[in-house]
Amino acid sequence: MGRAIHIDNLSVYYGETAAITDVCLDVNEGEFLGVIGPNGGGKSTFLKAILGLIPITTGSIQIYNQEARKNLTAIGYVPQFATMDRRFPISAFEVVLTGRLKAGLSPFMKYSKEDKEIAYEQIKRVGIESLANRQISELSGGEFQRLLIARALTVNPKILLLDEPTASVDASSREQIYALLENLNKEMTIVLVTHDLLAISSTVGRLACLNGKLVYHGEPELNEHIVNQLYGCPVDLIAHGVPHRVLKSHGEEK
Repeated sequence: MGRAIHIDNLSVYYGETAAITDVCLDVNEGEFLGVIGPNGGGKSTFLKAILGLIPITTGSIQIYNQEARKNLTAIGYVPQFATMDRRFPISAFEVVLTGRLKAGLSPFMKYSKEDKEIAYEQIKRVGIESLANRQISELSGGEFQRLLIARALTVNPKILLLDEPTASVDASSREQIYALLENLNKEMTIVLVTHDLLAISSTVGRLACLNGKLVYHGEPELNEHIVNQLYGCPVDLIAHGVPHRVLKSHGEEK
């Protein structure tokens, strides 16, 4: 199994302020990586650096052994729900179709028959084909999030990056989204940024914990020392009805 993403000594500064420093991380092909950490810990910066949306200060990022900015076609991206204006008068199908736009094309370009077929195929793939002609303002939070995933899938990505995909959805929609991502992971590498520690602990294959720097990278089972280091203070995690341990039981840590 090869490396999908290789990050070496990555640092990103905004002016004089460090967002992330000296991050070294490999994501293997077919892996499902969860990225967690506090607000301001650098999670979104981490994704934006991979996507080439912000300049990196030091270090390097490779996608399938190529410089990241030369291989961005391998990546599908699902941005934060909160950054989207759902009042814009556009249908669900039209939103997904915009995923087929290519850089440098005229604003008057026409979508091909293939573009439209791919867009509808991805709407079906995420289970919202009955909503294709609905205005996006009429969609629930969970439906809209699946719409954004469908849009990212129109480029046929090898890697899917998601920024807080369950932050604005109810519990039922959250479960549906994680089930969808588990299914997609059979065909592509997934990197998921989230605050939803308890839910992803039973979904992801590995965890990366960011708080300005990489605090932990490994199995999705943490000990109290790592969690306290990640959040900068003692943290109690109480899971009700979650059949997976996030923290090791007392006495398990070596």
